[in-house]
Amino acid sequence: MVLTDDQRALQETARRFARERLLPDYQKREKSGVLDRGLIAEMGRLGLLGTDLPEEFGGLGVDSVTTGLIAEELAYGDFNISAVPVGISLNAAILMRHAPPEVVREWVPRMTRGDAVVAICLTEPRGGSDASNLTLKARRVSDASGEHYVINGEKTSITFADRADAYLIFARTGSAEEGARGVSAFFIPYEGTKGISRTRFDDVGSAIIGRGSVFFDDVRVPLSHRLGGEGKGFTQVMQGFDYSRALIGLQCVGAAQASLDEAWAYAKEREAFGKPIGQFQGVSFPLAEGESQIAAVRQLCYHALALRDAGLPHTSEAAMCKWMGPRNAFDVIHQCLLTFGHYGWSKDLPHQQRMRDVMGLEIGDGTAQIMKLIIARERIGRAAVQY
Repeated sequence: MVLTDDQRALQETARRFARERLLPDYQKREKSGVLDRGLIAEMGRLGLLGTDLPEEFGGLGVDSVTTGLIAEELAYGDFNISAVPVGISLNAAILMRHAPPEVVREWVPRMTRGDAVVAICLTEPRGGSDASNLTLKARRVSDASGEHYVINGEKTSITFADRADAYLIFARTGSAEEGARGVSAFFIPYEGTKGISRTRFDDVGSAIIGRGSVFFDDVRVPLSHRLGGEGKGFTQVMQGFDYSRALIGLQCVGAAQASLDEAWAYAKEREAFGKPIGQFQGVSFPLAEGESQIAAVRQLCYHALALRDAGLPHTSEAAMCKWMGPRNAFDVIHQCLLTFGHYGWSKDLPHQQRMRDVMGLEIGDGTAQIMKLIIARERIGRAAVQY
């Protein structure tokens, strides 16, 4: 892939920030379990948030491929911090397409400045992969205060659940028999909204992301905070996932590349039987295989983003990125851990954390099985999902 001068400049900015500001404290942030808002704001000042958004809203107006370059570089330094710009690319795009102008003008610049984190709420306790099978209910009512929606129910496995400033939620406004056609989208600020409570899970990895549940108890939402038409919410979010899935693949690539670089350096320095262990094929060949796997996934991800930039279909390619990225990254990071021998088994090194972090995306944002169903459906139609 040949980059322009502007792309290389942005990539270098992200690379320098990732290596100087993110990488040194990657493991410390895991132990604290805190999302450093100051660090997010610093990313905003550098122009690393919402780069694909219009300049009038604080973005740079760059293409999808350039946004992917930044996501990969940031994930090299801290896989979890890189989730913030990826979330902005997904959520801000939904807001800009479907939210009222006053909501867009207030919240999208806040996101690009790093002043606000927005959580997308789709998954529910009874259904994760079956995303259209929602029970969270939004009931339209009219009383003395005017017309509004009243929302009740629970969302779970929500990224940034207990630290978001606002929620982009999907609720059932129609009957259960309508399936996806009965789902609407809403934007709900946390501060000043009564009836929202939230919890945080004790996860295997990605502690600073704060995955958890969000509960809505008679939450009143004005009609102006519905996104798009009633019953159109599910279609709106599905359009955005083709983009975020390719970016997620590049997050995983960045984390795996960091472990590979560290393993190669160690293989040159560590000696056994009188020579560097990198001279033994049993050490160098698995790392070479890892480089090949990650290079292949990287190219696939940028291909999907290039298709998006060209206005071409990329649903199948994005699904490939989503299942292949976490799976291959986990395997490669695991091999890097083994390269360090008994030292690799220590929590002093970051490989075990990267392995745990990328593993979460084998589940979140669509499992491998669902991604493969999407690919099959793109090839042979609805016959792929018949049982």
